[in-house]
Amino acid sequence: MTYCVGLNLQEGLILASDSRTNAGLDDIGRFGKMRVIAEDGERVIVTLSAGNLSVSQNALNLLEQRARHAPAQLGVHNARSMFEVATLLGDAMREIRGRDEAYLKASGVDPGATFILGGQIRGEAPRLFLVYSEGNFIENSDETPFFQTGETKFGKPILDRVIDRGTSLVEAAKCVVVSFDSTIRSNLSVGPPIDLLVYRRDSLQVHAQRRLQEDDPYFAAVRKQWNDSLRTAIAALPQPDWL
Repeated sequence: MTYCVGLNLQEGLILASDSRTNAGLDDIGRFGKMRVIAEDGERVIVTLSAGNLSVSQNALNLLEQRARHAPAQLGVHNARSMFEVATLLGDAMREIRGRDEAYLKASGVDPGATFILGGQIRGEAPRLFLVYSEGNFIENSDETPFFQTGETKFGKPILDRVIDRGTSLVEAAKCVVVSFDSTIRSNLSVGPPIDLLVYRRDSLQVHAQRRLQEDDPYFAAVRKQWNDSLRTAIAALPQPDWL
């Protein structure tokens, strides 16, 4: 299991994922779930993956291999829209699952995997998609400015309370870090390092990309201050008159 979140705001995009894989209590590893395809001035495409690691990796590798060896065909480097990229990714998911699903299920392995796909291609606005394991996908709306996948329930409340389309990238980045801290505290299958990318609208280049380790000074400061602030806020709430 993992935790991934993508936000599509007026100022741009924020995408973040953890790096933990869990195949049992005694089999925990670290694999980055974020991939970035960037051509300055032309496109920035980011994928975050959750679920079966081999299925998601193979789907991405298939897209990248075809883009390298068949550059004249439609691919991630010449797609004219993020919608076309989402379609390519969904098709790759179907192809890999069609090849591997029966063998995985025969061994008791869940072949399911999902992607958050975000980015901007020159000529259109930034876009954000949630690509399902079956290859179909949905796009975010103004009323739904973020997508989550993986272990979503612990990090969702803070996003629901704070995030809307007008939230600044700075405030949203802080909120995303808190969302990951809440998830990590409540679920052992999610853990650092956290890969976080910030993209400013119409820049057509990555604005900031950082890997937050367990001992990262900023991550540690946010964890402590958020924890202290919650305790202070609870203490300041009105006393129940029925106790």
